[in-house]
Amino acid sequence: MKEVVISPAQTLLTTLRDRLYLTGAKPGCYNGDCGACTVLIDQQPIKSCLMLAIEAIDHEITTIEGLNSTPIQQAFIEHFAFQCGYCTPGFIMNCHALCTLHPYAEEEQIREWLSSNICRCTSYNEIEAAIKSVLQKKLE
Repeated sequence: MKEVVISPAQTLLTTLRDRLYLTGAKPGCYNGDCGACTVLIDQQPIKSCLMLAIEAIDHEITTIEGLNSTPIQQAFIEHFAFQCGYCTPGFIMNCHALCTLHPYAEEEQIREWLSSNICRCTSYNEIEAAIKSVLQKKLE
């Protein structure tokens, strides 16, 4: 656990990046549309640009820096599910939560979860294939 001094109006994204130097969550739209700033709060994906840091007190926060060699990270590599990489941390956080919380997710649920993040460089086919490969391995 780390403690920092914050102002009541400071977002979780700003706190993570500027006070804790965890720069994996990326600033994008600052209004919750793009998902580049996605982190996990108590295992649930949250867009950190929309959450005040003060709201995260006493909650478990996981950033991309907290994921080490998870199956979804390897699947992103194997399926070339990224291009420039800017949105990748947000997608990985969201996809990790999906695979963890919904191990039997089907096509419609996968697409619904993917709709919360935006990538302008690649199609979502590779990301969807990465998710499906992780879910399939869980069933084996």
